[in-house]
Amino acid sequence: MKIKEMRNGLRKVDVEAKVLEKSPTREVMSRYKDVVHRVATAIVSDDTGQIKLTLWNDQIEQVNVNDNIKVENGYITTFRGEMQLNIGRYGKFTVNE
Repeated sequence: MKIKEMRNGLRKVDVEAKVLEKSPTREVMSRYKDVVHRVATAIVSDDTGQIKLTLWNDQIEQVNVNDNIKVENGYITTFRGEMQLNIGRYGKFTVNE
C-alpha cells in the first residue's frame, strides 16, 4: 500500500517507508493500570507522501532516522486531527538493510 491511499480506520495495512524524523521519547500513563509506557513518533515517507508512525517502548530504539522499514498488519487512526500509522498488538515491523 502507498501512503497516499491510507484512510482513517483502515486495517491490515502493509507499507514500506523511509524514516525522515523521530521525536524525543515521552512517558505516558496506561489507561488501565498504573504502568508507565514510553512513546515516540516517527515521520515516515514513501514516493507518494508521509505519515506519522507511533512507536511504543522497545520499538523506539529499533528505528532510526534514514532507516527503511516495513510495517505489516498495521492500522490507521486519527489523533489530534492527524492520521497516524500504528503497529499495534497484532502488527509487526522490520528494519530493512
